Amino acid sequence: MKLLGLMAAFALTASAAPALPQVPVPHPGQPLYRQHCAACHDRPDETRAPTKATLEAMSVQALTYALTEGKMRGQGAGLSDQGRGQLINYLTGKSSATVDTWSQAMACDARRRDADIAGAATVSTFGFDPRNTRVLTSAQTGLTKAGLGKLELAWAIAFPDVTMMRAQAAVVGNTVFLPVAETASMYAFDVSAPAKPCLKWVYTTPKGAPLRTSAAYGIIAAPGYKAGRKVVAFSGLDSTVHLVDARNGKALWTKNVGSYSFSMTTGTPRVLKDRIIVPVSQYEIMTAADNAVPCCTNHGFVLSLEPTTGKQQWRYDTMEDAKPVRDRGDGKMLLGPSGAPIWNSPVVDEGRGLIYFGTGESNSPPAHKNTDALIAIRLADGVQAWSLQATERDIYNAGCGAKPRAGLYNCVTDTVYRDVDFGASLILGRLKDGRELLFAGQKSGTLWALEPATGKVVWRRDIGTGAPNGGIHWGIAFHDDTLFVPIAVVGKDIPGQTVDAGLKPGLYAVDANAGTVKWNFASAPDCANGRDKRSPNCQRHYGFSAAPTVIDGTVIEGSLDGYLHVFDEKTGKLLWTYDTAHDFDAINGVKGHGGSIDTASIVGVNGLLLVNSGYGMFGQAPGNMMLAFKPKAGR
Repeated sequence: MKLLGLMAAFALTASAAPALPQVPVPHPGQPLYRQHCAACHDRPDETRAPTKATLEAMSVQALTYALTEGKMRGQGAGLSDQGRGQLINYLTGKSSATVDTWSQAMACDARRRDADIAGAATVSTFGFDPRNTRVLTSAQTGLTKAGLGKLELAWAIAFPDVTMMRAQAAVVGNTVFLPVAETASMYAFDVSAPAKPCLKWVYTTPKGAPLRTSAAYGIIAAPGYKAGRKVVAFSGLDSTVHLVDARNGKALWTKNVGSYSFSMTTGTPRVLKDRIIVPVSQYEIMTAADNAVPCCTNHGFVLSLEPTTGKQQWRYDTMEDAKPVRDRGDGKMLLGPSGAPIWNSPVVDEGRGLIYFGTGESNSPPAHKNTDALIAIRLADGVQAWSLQATERDIYNAGCGAKPRAGLYNCVTDTVYRDVDFGASLILGRLKDGRELLFAGQKSGTLWALEPATGKVVWRRDIGTGAPNGGIHWGIAFHDDTLFVPIAVVGKDIPGQTVDAGLKPGLYAVDANAGTVKWNFASAPDCANGRDKRSPNCQRHYGFSAAPTVIDGTVIEGSLDGYLHVFDEKTGKLLWTYDTAHDFDAINGVKGHGGSIDTASIVGVNGLLLVNSGYGMFGQAPGNMMLAFKPKAGR
């Protein structure tokens, strides 16, 4: 009995003892993230990489591509297949790709399945028209100034596992051709019934490589097509150009145009009857601060491709190939020249037989004269006609700093270290007095006006000193002798240039004849009422970076913190604004959230204003929305 009592007492004591604390077991992908990813993605403002939160919202496909063939393949090379899967699962919580079901559910019925491409395109390239003016009329869009002054949301479409709506649609009739980068797909939407859009066709890249450029539309000369063949052209992160039939989305050809280790395509191709012009950029700038990367060997170039086959007709290189310059300090050679990627979409001046574009910074010495430059080449053969270097000695690699710390062997000190390339596409503008000028916006915040035939500077206007993310970033617009210029960052004083205290991020209307400012709208941070959660870093990212759109006496522009604005073209008066940085009930059943409005995203069609929201780069707010607005009833 004593023994039984002791056993019972022991059992009671044991049951009353506190349970041992459960030590959480770290996810096996967590140390891999810390080792391979955190140095960049936990410091997005310094490194210009997506935040960890943005990575967590990406698709398994996009992350797999980045680690195997894309920008992060260097980091991915140190991972086994199992390790890569663990890292992706740690970030996304998923182990397999999302199955697409929404696009089938949105498929058009038989009556609306054929793409409506009978009329002329209203948006055929980055700048809408061959001159890149970014102007649409009321007749082209079905929108008026009165209606644009008071809009309401008509519908929203969300794309699954997407963080960045970086591409602009091409528009022909009531068909909207929209590339979505992270889904690796081009979507042809029909909006002939404005309240009920549907999908005519979807083209997905053969290897699932993410897309990167906006869509270009054109009519090419082709055997068996008396009036020419109607096509859509776009390019991917893997430097593959895709040409598809605009009617049905069937691929006519694909061609990989990358030449160097970090080549990629960013600027929108230009479709002409007898050729397709393709600008090529590179992202060595994002990797060269790593000592393991031989630096630097990449540069930009332009290709002319035969439109029915993709065969190269000619090639223009911004510089000669890199050669050894000197020992970089560890027994390995520093290579140069390098750089001058072409981020923007070219203007083709068929009258003068010239193609105009701007270039980016240098990545290694010597800083070539074609870096941070405006360039014209001949349409017939790609031979350079003229070049104007806007900023000298701009040798820049993300992660180096103007005074790099010891041991960064690819980083140099003989540089202004500004990263003030020409990201914005040029405009060939015709003034009321009959003159034609070439207009360009630089990330330095500088606006340029040049003679198209010679490259001679007519005037320049500095709106601050800019910054790596702008300054003038993605584009400008031109109408009625006025340039509409978004400013993302005004910048700080630099040697030889003081920033006017009155300059603020926002939108500037500039006289195209002389460069004087007519009016400006100053943006300001708005982080109240929960916006600091819905638009992370709203206290820093609130300027205007996206290319603006002009429609019927209004200028329409989005901000980096997610606001959409409609301004009076003549006065700058704010007519209407809307906050896109919130959740949406998407009509396709996909969970939706808006974010930063960046790159180029605003077009009009059949009484709808279409706007992309979400840009999860550089610490900005990710999102996955295509939003459609309509004039409020009674307007």
